[in-house]
Amino acid sequence: MTILSSSSVSTAIGSLKMCFYGAGSIAEAMVRGLLDRGLTEPGRISMMNRQNAARMEELAARYGVNTSSLDAEKAVMLQEADIVFLMMKPKDAAEAISQVRDLLHPGQLVISVIAGMTIRTLETLLGKPMPIVRTMPNTSSTIGLGATGISFSASVSGNQRDLAETMFQAVGLTAVVEEKLLEVVTGLSGSGPAYVYYLMEAMIVAGSELGLTEEAARELTVQTVLGAAHMVKATGENPADLRRKVTSPNGTTQAAIEKLDANHFSQAVISAIARAAERAAEMGAEIERKATS
Repeated sequence: MTILSSSSVSTAIGSLKMCFYGAGSIAEAMVRGLLDRGLTEPGRISMMNRQNAARMEELAARYGVNTSSLDAEKAVMLQEADIVFLMMKPKDAAEAISQVRDLLHPGQLVISVIAGMTIRTLETLLGKPMPIVRTMPNTSSTIGLGATGISFSASVSGNQRDLAETMFQAVGLTAVVEEKLLEVVTGLSGSGPAYVYYLMEAMIVAGSELGLTEEAARELTVQTVLGAAHMVKATGENPADLRRKVTSPNGTTQAAIEKLDANHFSQAVISAIARAAERAAEMGAEIERKATS
């Protein structure tokens, strides 16, 4: 097998036809990222969903991609695609896949962005051997700052792995993990933006209650979180080390950290991430039961 260079991977992506089944915010982010990076052209991308024709018209006008609301045309899009992105909602996935699986063939690469659906369940639903990439992006992908966990079925080739990673790097950072760890990725980075937003909510409320205008509290909070994240990335230092550097003995920051510790802040975050991972596994098991029953 020939291993492609990074430039060859980009060239290869540009020669392939892609079909996105599902047209939500992550699908749109992927399309925008691929086009903005020059990895492909609009004419090589098709997008479809089950019934929202207005959404299809919007995406076609915005990006110049191929869309259709006609079943016959959607069937052709799926059949002719080299890469099929399955991006429907988990509750609709099993039924949708069962309706289109006869249109798919082993020569295609299937990329799943269906939360909770395991590779094994997807293989069962497809009813045929196909290379499958399972992913877990987060909502920050919509602004090109996403974090995506990626796992591969055994039949995914090295070149296909490179293709998948390069495509998701168009919307942020990627991390290849064993599939059993994708639930952890879900708990950590998949749901992670919400934890940060929750912290920011509390910071804004605190600033407002202590006398700042809500606008000032919001602006200071946003800049503080942004600056802290950039500091970790720019310095490469451990967050714990950076925290210690700004925590003077008997100072204001130490007083605040002590209050957080008294309220079990760290353990609450750890428990929350563990519960999110557990819930992801529960959802996956439920999807599998429904798909195989």
